[in-house]
Amino acid sequence: MSHSPPPGAPKARIPGPQQPPPPYPRIAAGLWRRCLGGGLALWALTAWVTYETRNSAMLPTLILLGSLLVPVVFVLWAYERHGRDLGVSAILGCFLAGGALGVLGASLMEAYLLRPSLGMFAGVGLIEEAAKLAALVFVLRRQPAVRGLRAGLVLGAAVGFGCAALESAGYAFGAAFSTEGVDLRSLLETEVLRGVLAPFGHGLWTAIAGGALLSRRRLSGHFRIAAPVVGTCLGVSLLHALWDSAHGIALWMVARLTGGGLRGQLFAQGYLVRPSAEQEHLFALFSVGGSALVALAGVGWVRSLARRGTSW
Repeated sequence: MSHSPPPGAPKARIPGPQQPPPPYPRIAAGLWRRCLGGGLALWALTAWVTYETRNSAMLPTLILLGSLLVPVVFVLWAYERHGRDLGVSAILGCFLAGGALGVLGASLMEAYLLRPSLGMFAGVGLIEEAAKLAALVFVLRRQPAVRGLRAGLVLGAAVGFGCAALESAGYAFGAAFSTEGVDLRSLLETEVLRGVLAPFGHGLWTAIAGGALLSRRRLSGHFRIAAPVVGTCLGVSLLHALWDSAHGIALWMVARLTGGGLRGQLFAQGYLVRPSAEQEHLFALFSVGGSALVALAGVGWVRSLARRGTSW
């Protein structure tokens, strides 16, 4: 015998499929500006306290703040402006895991494959860019829905800036110690220089390569190593090599133009010995000018890719 509910009584709901969890909280707009201002103030305060107290225990804090500040700010900017629908987990995974895997892979391959030679810079550029691209593939291997030019630019930049942060920390650590003890001035100069140059290096190059890779990713999630992807990787490797060798190219050009007893070897990482005023000015012009040209080429390339994105 069935019992029907009385008239007007609420009907019992049949359990349906489980509702999706609520979305992750979004990062407030303008966080990258607050992070930049607060981070600079905190870094300057840490540098002042370290100088006043001569406390070497402050060095790890100073190194981490100086190395992470600019890469984190640029990743936040990219996320706020272009990558909100990608999710925080994808951005963090690419920055942390991708950056670490890229640095480790590049270091291992360079140690075993490279020897001092004329083509060493080309080899370094090719190995590091391939390692970062492989790290991007590894991080996104179980996220088949992540594809497209815009996603590749944002997540590629996250991997590149993760590598830049870890690499800068290594350079800063090396600059902090000398035969005479802790060299705080050299540490601060290294962090400032690498912070200023960070937006034009690893993050920019891997953004370009990541855009080419994810724009050709299949709907199934498989990555296509097509000719345009290989060509783009070779192109950013060339930019990387030219950036690293700007110092040596400048020395070679000064030696070729002025002579004066200088022995110029292309790509050599040497220094001018007792240079004249003319040679110093020429070296500064060629070194800074060469790096600026490489940076402009990278910025122009990534801007041309950005304009192709239909939903940018």
